[in-house]
Amino acid sequence: MDIKKYMKQEGEKPLDNMVQNGGFCGIFRKIACIGDSLSSGEFQSYENDSHGFHDFYDYSWGQYLARDAGCTVYNFSKGGMTAKEYDRFARDRGFFNDEYKSQAYIIALGVNDVSRVLAGELEFGDISDVDLTDYAKNKPTFVGFYAKILAKYHAIQPKAKFFLMTAPREDKNDERQKYYDKHAEILYQLADVFPNCYVLDLRQYAPVYDAEFKKNFFLTGHMNAAGYRLTALMVESYIDYLIRHNPEDFTQVSFIGTPYHNAKAKW
Repeated sequence: MDIKKYMKQEGEKPLDNMVQNGGFCGIFRKIACIGDSLSSGEFQSYENDSHGFHDFYDYSWGQYLARDAGCTVYNFSKGGMTAKEYDRFARDRGFFNDEYKSQAYIIALGVNDVSRVLAGELEFGDISDVDLTDYAKNKPTFVGFYAKILAKYHAIQPKAKFFLMTAPREDKNDERQKYYDKHAEILYQLADVFPNCYVLDLRQYAPVYDAEFKKNFFLTGHMNAAGYRLTALMVESYIDYLIRHNPEDFTQVSFIGTPYHNAKAKW
Protein backbone atom coordinates (compact mmCIF):
# COMPACT_ATOMS: atom_id res chain seq x y z
CA MET A 1 0.00 0.00 0.00
CA ASP A 2 1.29 3.43 -0.92
CA ILE A 3 0.07 5.55 2.00
CA LYS A 4 1.36 8.70 0.30
CA LYS A 5 -1.58 8.52 -2.09
CA TYR A 6 -3.79 9.46 0.85
CA MET A 7 -1.70 12.44 1.92
CA LYS A 8 -0.69 15.79 0.48
CA GLN A 9 1.13 15.43 -2.82
CA GLU A 10 3.38 18.24 -3.92
CA GLY A 11 2.38 19.84 -7.21
CA GLU A 12 -1.02 18.15 -7.22
CA LYS A 13 -4.01 20.15 -8.49
CA PRO A 14 -7.49 19.74 -6.96
CA LEU A 15 -8.95 17.49 -9.68
CA ASP A 16 -5.85 15.51 -10.60
CA ASN A 17 -7.03 12.59 -8.46
CA MET A 18 -10.67 11.65 -9.11
CA VAL A 19 -11.68 9.63 -6.06
CA GLN A 20 -13.99 6.65 -5.73
CA ASN A 21 -16.60 6.15 -3.00
CA GLY A 22 -16.37 9.79 -1.97
CA GLY A 23 -12.77 9.68 -0.83
CA PHE A 24 -12.21 11.63 2.38
CA CYS A 25 -15.44 13.52 1.70
CA GLY A 26 -16.92 10.58 3.60
CA ILE A 27 -15.61 11.89 6.94
CA PHE A 28 -18.67 14.17 6.97
CA ARG A 29 -21.82 12.36 8.08
CA LYS A 30 -24.20 15.25 7.31
CA ILE A 31 -23.73 17.69 4.43
CA ALA A 32 -26.09 20.44 3.25
CA CYS A 33 -26.08 21.63 -0.39
CA ILE A 34 -27.32 25.19 -0.82
CA GLY A 35 -28.01 26.07 -4.42
CA ASP A 36 -30.25 26.52 -7.44
CA SER A 37 -31.38 24.24 -10.27
CA LEU A 38 -27.89 22.88 -10.90
CA SER A 39 -27.83 21.65 -7.29
CA SER A 40 -31.32 20.17 -7.60
CA GLY A 41 -30.92 17.71 -10.46
CA GLU A 42 -33.09 19.86 -12.69
CA PHE A 43 -34.03 18.62 -16.15
CA GLN A 44 -35.84 20.45 -18.96
CA SER A 45 -38.65 18.74 -20.82
CA TYR A 46 -39.95 19.76 -24.27
CA GLU A 47 -43.17 18.76 -25.99
CA ASN A 48 -45.33 20.51 -28.59
CA ASP A 49 -43.36 23.76 -28.35
CA SER A 50 -43.81 23.93 -24.58
CA HIS A 51 -41.21 23.09 -21.97
CA GLY A 52 -41.01 22.44 -18.26
CA PHE A 53 -38.39 22.54 -15.54
CA HIS A 54 -38.25 19.64 -13.11
CA ASP A 55 -36.16 19.32 -9.92
CA PHE A 56 -35.35 15.61 -9.66
CA TYR A 57 -33.38 15.68 -6.43
CA ASP A 58 -32.43 12.03 -6.62
CA TYR A 59 -30.33 12.94 -9.67
CA SER A 60 -28.65 15.94 -8.01
CA TRP A 61 -24.90 15.84 -7.53
CA GLY A 62 -25.56 16.05 -3.79
CA GLN A 63 -27.45 12.76 -3.79
CA TYR A 64 -24.84 11.07 -5.97
CA LEU A 65 -22.34 12.26 -3.36
CA ALA A 66 -24.51 10.82 -0.57
CA ARG A 67 -24.61 7.43 -2.25
CA ASP A 68 -20.87 7.45 -2.94
CA ALA A 69 -19.75 8.52 0.53
CA GLY A 70 -22.52 6.83 2.53
CA CYS A 71 -23.51 10.05 4.27
CA THR A 72 -26.69 12.10 4.59
CA VAL A 73 -26.92 15.02 2.16
CA TYR A 74 -29.66 17.63 2.36
CA ASN A 75 -30.83 19.48 -0.76
CA PHE A 76 -31.31 23.06 0.45
CA SER A 77 -31.91 24.04 -3.16
CA LYS A 78 -34.53 24.82 -5.76
CA GLY A 79 -34.63 25.73 -9.43
CA GLY A 80 -34.29 29.50 -9.90
CA MET A 81 -32.92 30.09 -6.39
CA THR A 82 -30.93 33.26 -5.69
CA ALA A 83 -28.93 34.40 -2.69
CA LYS A 84 -31.47 37.18 -2.18
CA GLU A 85 -34.43 34.79 -2.02
CA TYR A 86 -32.71 32.05 -0.06
CA ASP A 87 -33.37 33.34 3.46
CA ARG A 88 -37.16 33.26 3.11
CA PHE A 89 -37.05 29.94 1.22
CA ALA A 90 -34.95 28.31 3.96
CA ARG A 91 -37.13 29.68 6.77
CA ASP A 92 -40.29 28.44 5.04
CA ARG A 93 -38.77 24.95 4.60
CA GLY A 94 -37.27 24.81 8.11
CA PHE A 95 -33.71 24.55 6.81
CA PHE A 96 -32.41 26.67 9.70
CA ASN A 97 -33.88 24.25 12.26
CA ASP A 98 -31.68 22.15 14.53
CA GLU A 99 -32.69 18.89 12.86
CA TYR A 100 -30.84 19.96 9.70
CA LYS A 101 -27.59 21.03 11.36
CA SER A 102 -24.74 19.69 9.25
CA GLN A 103 -21.01 19.18 9.58
CA ALA A 104 -20.37 20.69 6.14
CA TYR A 105 -22.20 23.16 3.91
CA ILE A 106 -21.59 23.43 0.17
CA ILE A 107 -22.85 26.71 -1.28
CA ALA A 108 -23.40 26.82 -5.04
CA LEU A 109 -25.28 30.06 -5.69
CA GLY A 110 -24.70 32.90 -8.12
CA VAL A 111 -25.95 31.92 -11.59
CA ASN A 112 -29.44 33.35 -11.16
CA ASP A 113 -28.10 36.31 -9.17
CA VAL A 114 -25.83 37.24 -12.08
CA SER A 115 -28.90 37.07 -14.35
CA ARG A 116 -30.59 39.60 -12.03
CA VAL A 117 -27.49 41.81 -12.11
CA LEU A 118 -27.37 41.72 -15.91
CA ALA A 119 -31.09 42.65 -16.01
CA GLY A 120 -30.44 45.65 -13.75
CA GLU A 121 -32.55 44.19 -10.93
CA LEU A 122 -29.73 43.69 -8.41
CA GLU A 123 -26.34 45.16 -7.60
CA PHE A 124 -23.45 42.73 -7.51
CA GLY A 125 -21.66 44.52 -4.67
CA ASP A 126 -18.27 43.90 -3.07
CA ILE A 127 -16.74 42.73 0.18
CA SER A 128 -17.44 46.07 1.87
CA ASP A 129 -21.15 45.14 1.80
CA VAL A 130 -20.52 42.53 4.50
CA ASP A 131 -20.92 43.44 8.19
CA LEU A 132 -18.94 40.82 10.10
CA THR A 133 -20.49 41.77 13.44
CA ASP A 134 -24.16 41.69 12.38
CA TYR A 135 -25.19 40.02 9.12
CA ALA A 136 -28.58 41.75 9.32
CA LYS A 137 -26.72 44.94 8.43
CA ASN A 138 -25.28 43.57 5.18
CA LYS A 139 -26.08 45.73 2.18
CA PRO A 140 -28.81 44.42 -0.20
CA THR A 141 -26.42 43.25 -2.92
CA PHE A 142 -25.56 39.80 -4.17
CA VAL A 143 -22.44 39.80 -2.00
CA GLY A 144 -24.41 40.98 1.02
CA PHE A 145 -27.11 38.33 0.59
CA TYR A 146 -24.58 35.54 -0.05
CA ALA A 147 -22.53 36.48 3.03
CA LYS A 148 -25.73 36.51 5.10
CA ILE A 149 -26.34 32.85 4.23
CA LEU A 150 -22.78 32.00 5.20
CA ALA A 151 -22.97 33.93 8.47
CA LYS A 152 -26.35 32.49 9.43
CA TYR A 153 -25.29 28.87 9.03
CA HIS A 154 -22.00 29.62 10.77
CA ALA A 155 -24.00 30.93 13.75
CA ILE A 156 -26.13 27.76 13.71
CA GLN A 157 -23.15 25.36 13.47
CA PRO A 158 -19.99 27.34 14.39
CA LYS A 159 -17.44 24.57 13.79
CA ALA A 160 -18.89 23.39 10.47
CA LYS A 161 -16.80 23.47 7.30
CA PHE A 162 -18.01 25.61 4.40
CA PHE A 163 -17.20 24.97 0.74
CA LEU A 164 -17.98 27.80 -1.69
CA MET A 165 -18.36 26.79 -5.33
CA THR A 166 -17.36 28.96 -8.29
CA ALA A 167 -19.00 28.82 -11.73
CA PRO A 168 -17.18 26.62 -14.29
CA ARG A 169 -15.67 28.22 -17.38
CA GLU A 170 -17.43 28.34 -20.73
CA ASP A 171 -15.92 29.00 -24.14
CA LYS A 172 -17.34 32.52 -24.18
CA ASN A 173 -16.10 35.99 -23.32
CA ASP A 174 -19.32 37.86 -22.63
CA GLU A 175 -20.49 40.05 -19.76
CA ARG A 176 -21.82 37.07 -17.83
CA GLN A 177 -18.39 35.43 -17.80
CA LYS A 178 -16.86 38.63 -16.44
CA TYR A 179 -19.33 38.55 -13.56
CA TYR A 180 -18.48 34.90 -12.93
CA ASP A 181 -14.85 35.98 -12.60
CA LYS A 182 -15.93 38.60 -10.04
CA HIS A 183 -18.00 35.92 -8.32
CA ALA A 184 -14.89 33.73 -7.94
CA GLU A 185 -12.86 36.64 -6.56
CA ILE A 186 -15.56 37.40 -3.98
CA LEU A 187 -15.71 33.79 -2.80
CA TYR A 188 -11.99 33.83 -2.09
CA GLN A 189 -12.40 37.08 -0.18
CA LEU A 190 -15.27 35.62 1.86
CA ALA A 191 -13.21 32.51 2.59
CA ASP A 192 -10.51 34.80 3.98
CA VAL A 193 -12.82 36.55 6.46
CA PHE A 194 -15.07 33.66 7.54
CA PRO A 195 -13.59 30.76 9.54
CA ASN A 196 -13.55 27.18 8.26
CA CYS A 197 -14.18 28.30 4.67
CA TYR A 198 -12.71 26.84 1.49
CA VAL A 199 -13.29 27.54 -2.21
CA LEU A 200 -14.20 24.79 -4.67
CA ASP A 201 -12.75 26.61 -7.65
CA LEU A 202 -14.31 24.79 -10.57
CA ARG A 203 -13.74 27.91 -12.62
CA GLN A 204 -10.01 27.33 -12.46
CA TYR A 205 -9.72 23.55 -12.29
CA ALA A 206 -12.81 21.98 -13.91
CA PRO A 207 -12.98 21.31 -17.67
CA VAL A 208 -14.25 24.08 -19.91
CA TYR A 209 -17.97 23.67 -20.52
CA ASP A 210 -17.66 23.96 -24.31
CA ALA A 211 -19.77 22.45 -27.09
CA GLU A 212 -18.16 19.01 -26.79
CA PHE A 213 -18.64 18.96 -23.03
CA LYS A 214 -22.29 19.97 -23.35
CA LYS A 215 -22.89 17.35 -26.05
CA ASN A 216 -21.94 14.70 -23.50
CA PHE A 217 -23.17 16.13 -20.22
CA PHE A 218 -26.03 18.59 -20.89
CA LEU A 219 -29.71 18.32 -21.79
CA THR A 220 -30.46 21.74 -23.33
CA GLY A 221 -29.91 24.42 -20.66
CA HIS A 222 -29.23 22.07 -17.75
CA MET A 223 -27.13 18.99 -17.17
CA ASN A 224 -28.18 15.47 -18.02
CA ALA A 225 -27.89 12.60 -15.54
CA ALA A 226 -24.26 11.94 -16.48
CA GLY A 227 -23.46 15.62 -15.99
CA TYR A 228 -24.76 15.63 -12.43
CA ARG A 229 -22.86 12.40 -11.77
CA LEU A 230 -19.66 13.98 -13.08
CA THR A 231 -20.23 17.07 -10.93
CA ALA A 232 -20.53 14.85 -7.85
CA LEU A 233 -17.19 13.23 -8.68
CA MET A 234 -15.57 16.66 -9.04
CA VAL A 235 -17.01 17.93 -5.77
CA GLU A 236 -15.98 14.79 -3.87
CA SER A 237 -12.50 14.85 -5.35
CA TYR A 238 -11.99 18.54 -4.63
CA ILE A 239 -13.05 18.15 -0.98
CA ASP A 240 -10.83 15.06 -0.68
CA TYR A 241 -7.94 17.17 -2.01
CA LEU A 242 -8.61 19.94 0.51
CA ILE A 243 -8.69 17.46 3.39
CA ARG A 244 -5.45 15.77 2.32
CA HIS A 245 -3.69 19.11 1.83
CA ASN A 246 -4.98 20.60 5.10
CA PRO A 247 -5.24 17.57 7.40
CA GLU A 248 -4.86 19.60 10.61
CA ASP A 249 -8.06 21.52 9.73
CA PHE A 250 -10.17 18.36 9.66
CA THR A 251 -8.96 16.28 12.62
CA GLN A 252 -11.98 17.24 14.74
CA VAL A 253 -14.76 16.79 12.19
CA SER A 254 -16.23 14.04 14.38
CA PHE A 255 -16.87 16.61 17.15
CA ILE A 256 -18.75 19.13 14.98
CA GLY A 257 -22.20 19.61 16.47
CA THR A 258 -21.26 17.99 19.79
CA PRO A 259 -20.19 19.59 23.09
CA TYR A 260 -16.77 17.94 22.82
CA HIS A 261 -13.42 19.01 21.41
CA ASN A 262 -9.74 18.20 21.66
CA ALA A 263 -7.83 21.16 23.02
CA LYS A 264 -4.55 19.78 21.68
CA ALA A 265 -5.69 19.93 18.05
CA LYS A 266 -6.73 22.66 15.62
CA TRP A 267 -10.36 23.15 14.70
